[in-house]
Amino acid sequence: MADPILYSFRRCPYAMRARLALRVSGASYEHREIVLRDKPQHMLEISPKGTVPVLLLSDGTVLEESLDIMRWALQQNDPESWLGRVDEELVAVNDGPFKHHLDRYKYAPRYDGADPLEHRAACAAILQGLENHLAAQPFLSGQTRGFTDAAIAPFVRQFANTDREWFDAQDWPHMQRWLSDYLASDLFAEVMRKHPLWVPGG
Repeated sequence: MADPILYSFRRCPYAMRARLALRVSGASYEHREIVLRDKPQHMLEISPKGTVPVLLLSDGTVLEESLDIMRWALQQNDPESWLGRVDEELVAVNDGPFKHHLDRYKYAPRYDGADPLEHRAACAAILQGLENHLAAQPFLSGQTRGFTDAAIAPFVRQFANTDREWFDAQDWPHMQRWLSDYLASDLFAEVMRKHPLWVPGG
């Protein structure tokens, strides 16, 4: 039986978190690296929405949402017990309000009338909540890394990199330590390894 096929883009935070769960699970799959300006026809045929990640399972099932891919991978094998430690509320806030404001902070010219500093402040208020969580425990998922950390870290990374000097100057010692440790982990390095661009038939 053929391995599942993952369409991915290295810098996309949604694709990052899918790859994190796939890596932890040890799932075998074919990685197809794409560029979003030139999406492969096969990807568009199985997932017309045209965003990554997309996972085509061996039975023809298509998973189009990163959280669904994470859960599928961990249902195959969950050696670090990620599925038992999911903070659904934190993930929902990340995927909803935080992502909304992050886009308008990082890509303000794309949004008519968006004030990047206003949206940065809204993100900061949410990140203060993460700081409070991490003051009480080393990871968002508890005493060890888990689903919640993997689901959120790529987006906090994107926020931090928008203005690293400003981010580093904030009084968020626990969150800054958490993010730094996550980005320095072997797991993150493995999923950020560069892949050649996938070419049909190549």
